Amino acid sequence: MMGKPKIRFKGYNEDWEQRKLGDVLSLLKDGTHGTHRDAESGPLLLSAKNIKNGTVQWDESDRRISEDEYNIIHSNFRLQKGDVLLTIVGSIGEVAILSQSEGVTFQRSVAFLRPSDEICSEFLYSEIQGQKFQKELNDRKSTSAQPGMYLGDLGAIPIEFPTSDEEQMQIGSYFSTIDHLITLHQRKIYIFIKKMPIDWEQRKVGDYLTESREIGNKGDVARKMTVKLWGKGVYEKLEAGSTNTQYFIRHANQFIYSKLDFLNCAFGVVPEELESLETTADVPAFDCVYMNPYFMFYRTIQPSFYIQNGIIANGSRKAKRIHTDTFLEMPISVPCLTEQNKIVGYFQSLDHLITLHHRKCIILRKMKVNDWEQRKFSELYKKVNEKNIFRFGVDKIISVANMYFKEDVKKPNDEYMRTYNIMRLGDIAFEGNKSKNFSHGRFVENTIGDGIVSHVFDVFRPVMDYDLLFWKYLINNENVMGRIMTRCTKASTMMTNLVAKDFLNENILVPTIEEQHKIGTYIDKLDHLITLHHRKRVILKKTKVSDWEQRKLGEVLKERTKRAQGGEELLSVTIANGVIRQADSEKRNIASEDKSNYKIVRKGDIPYNSMRMWQGAVGNSEYDGIVSPAYTVLVPTDEANAKFFMEYFKKENSLQLFQRWSQGLTSDTWNLKYPTLSSMRFSMPSIEEQNRIASYFEQLDHLITLHHHEEFCTENVLIYIEINKTIQIKEDIMAELESVIEQKLIDQLVYGDSQWTYRADLKTEEDLWNNFRYILVQNNKDRLNGEPLSDTEFEQVKNQLQFSSFYKAGEWLVGENGKVMVHVQRDTERLHLVVMNHEHIAGGSSVYEVINQYRALADEESQTKAQDRRFDVTLMINGLPMIHIELKNKQHSYMDGFWQIKKYIGEGKFTGIFSAVQMFVISNGVDTKYFSAASDTELNSKFISGWLDNENNPVPDYLDFAKSVLRIPEAHEMIARYTVLDEEAKRLILLRPYQIHAIEAIREASKTGKSGFVWHTTGSGKTLTSYKATRNLLMDIPSIDKAIFLIDRKDLDTQTSMAFRTYANNDLVDVDQTDNVFDLKKKLKSDDRQMIVTTIQKLQRLITKKLAEGTPEYNKIKSLKIAFVVDECHRAVTPGTKRELERFFANSLWYGFTGTPRFAENPYPQLGDLPRTTEELYGERLHRYTIQNAIHDNAVLGFQVEHNGPKNMDDETDSSMYENETHMLRVLDVILNKSYHKLGFQNGKGKTYEGLLTTSSIQLAQKYYELLKRVKNGETELQIDEKVKQILPDFPKFAITYSVTENEEGSHLNQEKMKESINDYNEMFGTKLDISQIQSYNANLNKRLARKEPKFQSRSEQLDLVIVVDRLLTGFDAPCMSTLFVDRQPMGPHDLIQAFSRTNRIFDKNKTYGQIVTFQAPKLFKECVDNAVKLYSAGSTEIALLAEWEEIEPAFRKALKALRVSAETPAEIPVMSEKEKVLFVKAFQHFDKLFAQLKSFTQYEDSMLTEYGISEDEYDDYAGHYLNVKEELKAGAEDTQSEMEEQPIDVDYELMAYSNTKIDYEYIINLIQNIVTPDEDVEITPEERQKQLEEVKQYIDDLRKENPKVADIMSTLVSEIEQDEVKYKGQSILNIVENMKHECIEKVVMDFSITWYVSKDDVMYAATHYRNGEIPNESAIKSTADFTSFKEAQERAIPKFKYYNMMIEELRKTLEEEIKPLLNN
Repeated sequence: MMGKPKIRFKGYNEDWEQRKLGDVLSLLKDGTHGTHRDAESGPLLLSAKNIKNGTVQWDESDRRISEDEYNIIHSNFRLQKGDVLLTIVGSIGEVAILSQSEGVTFQRSVAFLRPSDEICSEFLYSEIQGQKFQKELNDRKSTSAQPGMYLGDLGAIPIEFPTSDEEQMQIGSYFSTIDHLITLHQRKIYIFIKKMPIDWEQRKVGDYLTESREIGNKGDVARKMTVKLWGKGVYEKLEAGSTNTQYFIRHANQFIYSKLDFLNCAFGVVPEELESLETTADVPAFDCVYMNPYFMFYRTIQPSFYIQNGIIANGSRKAKRIHTDTFLEMPISVPCLTEQNKIVGYFQSLDHLITLHHRKCIILRKMKVNDWEQRKFSELYKKVNEKNIFRFGVDKIISVANMYFKEDVKKPNDEYMRTYNIMRLGDIAFEGNKSKNFSHGRFVENTIGDGIVSHVFDVFRPVMDYDLLFWKYLINNENVMGRIMTRCTKASTMMTNLVAKDFLNENILVPTIEEQHKIGTYIDKLDHLITLHHRKRVILKKTKVSDWEQRKLGEVLKERTKRAQGGEELLSVTIANGVIRQADSEKRNIASEDKSNYKIVRKGDIPYNSMRMWQGAVGNSEYDGIVSPAYTVLVPTDEANAKFFMEYFKKENSLQLFQRWSQGLTSDTWNLKYPTLSSMRFSMPSIEEQNRIASYFEQLDHLITLHHHEEFCTENVLIYIEINKTIQIKEDIMAELESVIEQKLIDQLVYGDSQWTYRADLKTEEDLWNNFRYILVQNNKDRLNGEPLSDTEFEQVKNQLQFSSFYKAGEWLVGENGKVMVHVQRDTERLHLVVMNHEHIAGGSSVYEVINQYRALADEESQTKAQDRRFDVTLMINGLPMIHIELKNKQHSYMDGFWQIKKYIGEGKFTGIFSAVQMFVISNGVDTKYFSAASDTELNSKFISGWLDNENNPVPDYLDFAKSVLRIPEAHEMIARYTVLDEEAKRLILLRPYQIHAIEAIREASKTGKSGFVWHTTGSGKTLTSYKATRNLLMDIPSIDKAIFLIDRKDLDTQTSMAFRTYANNDLVDVDQTDNVFDLKKKLKSDDRQMIVTTIQKLQRLITKKLAEGTPEYNKIKSLKIAFVVDECHRAVTPGTKRELERFFANSLWYGFTGTPRFAENPYPQLGDLPRTTEELYGERLHRYTIQNAIHDNAVLGFQVEHNGPKNMDDETDSSMYENETHMLRVLDVILNKSYHKLGFQNGKGKTYEGLLTTSSIQLAQKYYELLKRVKNGETELQIDEKVKQILPDFPKFAITYSVTENEEGSHLNQEKMKESINDYNEMFGTKLDISQIQSYNANLNKRLARKEPKFQSRSEQLDLVIVVDRLLTGFDAPCMSTLFVDRQPMGPHDLIQAFSRTNRIFDKNKTYGQIVTFQAPKLFKECVDNAVKLYSAGSTEIALLAEWEEIEPAFRKALKALRVSAETPAEIPVMSEKEKVLFVKAFQHFDKLFAQLKSFTQYEDSMLTEYGISEDEYDDYAGHYLNVKEELKAGAEDTQSEMEEQPIDVDYELMAYSNTKIDYEYIINLIQNIVTPDEDVEITPEERQKQLEEVKQYIDDLRKENPKVADIMSTLVSEIEQDEVKYKGQSILNIVENMKHECIEKVVMDFSITWYVSKDDVMYAATHYRNGEIPNESAIKSTADFTSFKEAQERAIPKFKYYNMMIEELRKTLEEEIKPLLNN
C-alpha cells in the first residue's frame, strides 16, 4: 500500500496500491518475430509506426498477410478489445487502447498489455503516458543502435493505482480528454513551427536591386507619392512642392523605401495605379532583378531586417538616414525566384484571413465592422414563453448568471415547477443584475443544453441560422450591448428590467454564418485558455494542507552564495515568466561589466528577486548561469521539489506572507533576504507528494503553453509570418515545397514498412563519423575484446574509407565472404572488424538510419571553388551513406536533381564518409528515378532508370517508389545483391527493375524445383541479368551443386566468360571458362561450388563420348544437382539436345534467357514429339520485358530502317544483282558519304559512332574489306566527301572479323587474308596479334568497339566500321554502335531482331535510335522486318519502328510551316508575349525532332534546305532563341503555368538536329580526367602518359582554331599537370576548368568596370545573360554609370552622350569577344 494522494476527485478516500506492472496484467507479450509474405488482402500486420497520438492509425498502404499466417501467429492467444498497445522498439513509449481485435496483428515492436481485474485499460493508458512511467521506460531501454525494451524489464516497472474501479475510470477519462485537446492543438500549430531553409542563398541587396534614377519634374509640378511607415503601403501625396527640388519618375512594381524612415519600416512596392508618379531622391526606387518586389517588401518589413540593419544609419538624431549605397550592401537571405513567387502568393492569399482577424479583434473591442449587415433583433430572435409542463426536473434548473445546471436544489412543488420557463440550447435570457462590468444587466446564451429557468427571466429563441459560440460572446459583450441596454431597459431598486418590445426593435451588425463560426471558435479558444489558468489557480487555492507538516523553509531550501567565475550566461528573474536568459528579455541589459560579484545559478535552483518576492518574482531555473547580487539563489535539498515550491510560492496567501515578512519602509524598499525567508514556516507535503503535484502542474502548464502558442500564432498573422520560417503551402493550391516532399519521404521511410530510424541529430561529417564509430564498436565488441577504438585506431579506419571513386567503394563493399571489413593494427595484433554483413539483411547487426539536410562543407584545400552545400535525404547502412536522394518540388523537373548531384560530385562533396555512396535517387514527387554513383564526367542522364512493378507498370510517385525500393530489405538488397561491378569499365551498374524481377522470379521458381524462361528483349542487359541469376542460384540455393551457363559458340564462350569474369571479379563466386572437354569434366568433378561458362557442344561431347557408364566419375557427375542457365535459349540448345542432357542430369533445373522466343509463328522444326516452342521446351515464362516495354522505359532505342535495295526487281533474291563491284561501291558510298548523321559526325571528333556491315559469306566480307582499302587509298572512282574528312581525316578506320568456326572451315586463301587483316589492325593500333591468337584478336576488337575502357575513348584507338558475317550479330554489346548496314537477304524473325539490336543500346543524348540500312530485296526485307517486330512487340510496329522517309519528309515540311507561323523569323522571338513564346517552343521542338530524323536518312542532302526555304544558319538562330526562351519559361514557370498546361512542352528536351562539329569541350575534359585520375589497378608507363598528354595537346590545338580563350585555359591546366602529375589527382577537371573560366570572366568584368566607371554587378549580369547581341540591362548600366568620375580620369573629355554610346559599344564588343567564348563550350 502506498497511502492516499492529496489531489484526487471528490468522493474517493481509499488508499492506492503500488505493484509491478507484470503483476497487474493477465497478458504481457510482444508481436510476431517472424518474416511474413505480403498479401493483397487479409489481416493487417502493423508495427510501432502505426501507434501515434494515442490511437492505432493505418491506411491501405499498410501491410497485409494471409489468414493462414495470421492464424499461425495467434495460435496460442488472441488480441482482445481493450488491450493496451505499447511501442517497445525504436520510438519507445507510444501507447494506445485496441478498439478492434479482429483482422489486425503487430510486429515485435509492439507489446500487448492486457489488464487484470485489478486495473482498467483507461487508467493504465493514462499511467503509461505519465512522466514517471516514461522515465522508467527510458531508464530501462537497451542502448543498442535501435533502442528496445525487454518484456522482463517492462513487467518490472512499478505502477501506482487506486483500488476503486470508478476512480481509475474517472482519472483515465479525464486525462484522455486533455490528451485529445493537446493533440488537436498540436495539429493546428504544426504549420507555424517549421524553420526557414538554411540553404537560402545569402547575398547583398544590391545583387537583386538596381536603383532607378529616371529624371522627372521639379517639385512644383510633379505628381507625388509617399511611402507610409510600418509597411502600410505607397500612396499619392497631395501637396505643393519647391521648384528647386528634383523629383524622379517611379514605375509600378518597383521597390521603394524612405531613407529617413528606414528605422520606422517605411518600405513598399509601387502599385499599378501610381504608375509614373514621382518621389525625391530621399525616397529611392529600385528595379528588381531575379527578385519578386513583394518578396523584398515582406522581407524588409521584418524587425530582424530593418532594426538590425538600421543601427548603421548616418546623421543626427532627427535626420538619421540609410543611404542607397549602404542599403544595397546589406546582407539578405533569398530563395530561388520560383520559391519567392510561391511565398508571395501564399502571403497574398492570407489577405482575406487578415481582414477576418481584424474583425475578430474589433469584436473583442467594439464588435462593429462596417461591411457587416445591420439587422433588427426581431429578425434574429423571438420571445418565447414555453412553460415546463412536466418536461424537466430539478436536475435541469439552470443558473443563468453562471450557465450551469444547479446541484443540491430542494425540489419545489409540482405547481411551482410548472412556472419555470424552458430555455433550450442557443436561447438567450436577460439577467438584470447590475455590476461594474454590466451597467444595465446582460444577456446570457444557453451553451450547456436544454433546461429550465425561473419565470423572472425573459427567454428569446433564435429564428435564424446562427453560430452558438459567436452569439455567446456577442450577446454578452458590454461594448456592443451596453448602448442597446440603455434604450431597452428600465431601472429598479435592485436590478434593471428588460422591455422586450424595445429590445426586439433595436439594430445590430451581423456577419455571415461562416464568419460567425470562425469568430466564435477563435474567441472560445481564448476563453478556454483563461479557464485553464483559472483551473490551475483554483486547484492551488483548494489544495488541502491540513495534514501537511509545518517546517521552516531553511530546512529544505539552502542558499547558494558561490560567485561568478567568468564566462557564465546572464539570467533574469521575472514575475510573469520566471527565470529567463537575459538575451531573451525585451528589457535593456543594465548589468555592469564587472560580474565578479554575481551569483552562480545551477539548473534546478530557485532564484528570486529579494525586492520583488512579494510580487512573485521567483522561478525554477532551467539553465546554468549567473544572476545579479541583489537576487537570492535557493538550492532544493532532497526533501524539496523545486517546481512544487515555485508554484507554491506564487499562491496568493504565500505572496501575502512574503509581503508581511519583507523589510523596508515603503514598497520600493521592501526586501526579503535569505536569513528571514529561511526562518519562515510553511506547511509542506512529503517529497513524494510534492513530485506528484509538480508533475500535475507541469502537464497543465504544457496545455496552457499550447493555447498560448496558438493565440500567439494567430495574433502574428497580422504581420504575416517571420520571413525566417518556411511556409507550409496548401497542396491543393500550390505545388508541394521540397521541404514538404522531404518530410513526407522521411515519414514514409521511418513510419512505413521501411523501418528506417530517423536521425535528426546527424548534420555534419563529424556527426557521421562519430555515429559510424559507435556502430562499428557495438558490432565488434568481441573482436575488440571489450576495449573501444582509440582515436589513433579510428584514424586507421577512416583512412581505409577514403575511396578514390565510387567504384573503389563498391569493390570494398563486396566484402570477404559477404562481410565488409576494415583492419586495425593494435600493438602487435591485427584486428579484423566487420562494418557490414550482407547475410544480415533486415536483421542481425544491420542498422538502418535516414538523415536529412546534411551540411557538406567546402574543402578549403581544394583547387576548385565551391560553396557549402546541403544534402536532402541520405540512407545509411551501419553508419555509412549508401543511397543519396535529391528532391525537387513538382514545379521542377527531376532532372534538376540529376544536375545538382553532378555538380556536387564535381565540387568534391561526395568524399570522406560520403565516398561510399552507391546509389542516387532523384524525384520531384511525381517522377522518381535512380542511377548508380559515378564521377561527374561519367554520369550520363541516359542511364537513369525509373522503377517498374512486376507487370512493367511504372512506379513514378516518390512515396510508392520508397515503398517498392527504399524500404528494408529492398534497399539493402539493391546495394548487396543488385549492384554489379563492371571491372572493364570501372563503373557500378545498378540493375534495372525488370532485371531484378526476373532474377527474383527464377529464385522463387528454383525453390519449388520449377524450370522456366525469361523473355527480355535484346539490348536490355540479358547478359548481366543472366549472370546475376546464375550467381544468385549458386549463392541462395544450397542444394545446387553447380551453376552452368550454356552458350552455343566457341567465340561467344570467350566473350561471355570475359563479361562474366568482369562482373565476378569482385564478387563472391568464381567464374570458370572451360578450355576443353577434359577441363569441363575436371570442373564438374571438383567439390567447389563454381559458376561454369561452357558451350553446349563441350557438354554434349562430355556425356556422350568422354564418360564411361558405371565409373565413379560417371556416377558423380550424373548425380549432380545442376542449375543450367541458357543464353539465347531460342537456338542455343535444340530440343533434342536438351532432352538428351535432361536424361543424363536427372536432377537439373533449366532457365532460359532470350530476347526472341520461339512461338507457334516461328517454331522449331517438327521432330517427333519434341517441343516446338520455347515455353514447351523450358516451361512457363517467368518474366517478360518486350522491345515495346524497353523503348517506352528508355532502356533501349527504337529502330529507323531504310530499305535501299534496287527497286522494281522481278526477283529480289537474284544474287547476281548484288555480288558485283558496282553494287558494292554503291553500298560503300552510302556508308562513307551518306551516313554523316547516322555515324554521329555532328558530335565532333572523338564522339562519333560505329557501324557494322554484314554480308552473307566470308568471301563477300573479304571482298568488301579489299574494296574499302582501295577506296581509302584513292584507287577507285568513289571519293570520300570533304565534309567528312574535315571532321575525321583518318576516316574510315575499319576491320573485319568472322567467327573462328567459319574461319577454320575456310580455305588456305581465307587464312592468308585473315593474316593480312590482322596485320593491318596491328599497324593501325600498335597491337602485336597474329592468326594463332585469333581469339585474342576478337577479344581486343570487342573491347575496342565497346569503348568501356578509358583508353578506347581516344580517337586514335577507335574504329568506325567492322565487316562481319554472323559474328557480333548476337550477344555483343557496344553502346556506341549506331548503324547496321545489311547487304544480304533477310534472316528469320529472331535473327533479324538479334542483329538489329546491336544498334539500339543507350549511349549519349544524340543517339536517339538504332539505324538499319538494307541493300537487298527491299520489299521482302520490309515485310520480314514488320513481321519480326510485330512478333516481338505484342503485335504492333508503331513504337519499335520509326516512320520512313516517305512519312518524315512531308511531316518536316508541315513542321517548318508551323514554325514560320509561330515565328516567321528568329528576330521576332524576343518581343513575343509569354503565350506566343510557349507556342514557339512547342513548334520548334517538333520541328527540331523531325529535322534530326530527316538528316539521318541517306536520301537527305544539305542542298535540299534551299528548296525547303531554311538554312543551317537560320536554324542556328532559331535554336539560340529557343534556348533563351526555354530558360525564361523555366524561370517563370509559376507565371506561365496556365499557358504551358494548354500547350504542354517538354522542359527537358535537348536539341537533336543541332550540329557541334567543333572539338568537343567535354571530350577533352574526359581525356584530361583520365590522365589525372587513372585506373589504380593499371600501371601507366611514363611513355604512355606522355603519349596521352600529347594527344590532349593536339586536341587543344584543334580547339584553339574555334575558341582560343578556352584553349588557353586548358593549355595552362595541361602544363601544370605535366609538371606535377599529382596536383589534381582525384579532383574534378570539369569543375576546375569551369572555375578558371569564371575567374577570367571576373577579371574581364572588373577591368571594364574600372575603365568605364560602371557597376561591376551590372556588367556581370550583362555578361551572364548576354545572347544574340542583346544586353538585357543596358538602361540599368547607363543609369548607374558615373560619367563625372570617368570625365575626371580622362586627359581629353568627351561629351556625355558620346560616353554612353562608346561605353555600350565597347561593352558589346567585350561581351562578344571576351565573355561569349568563355560561356559557350
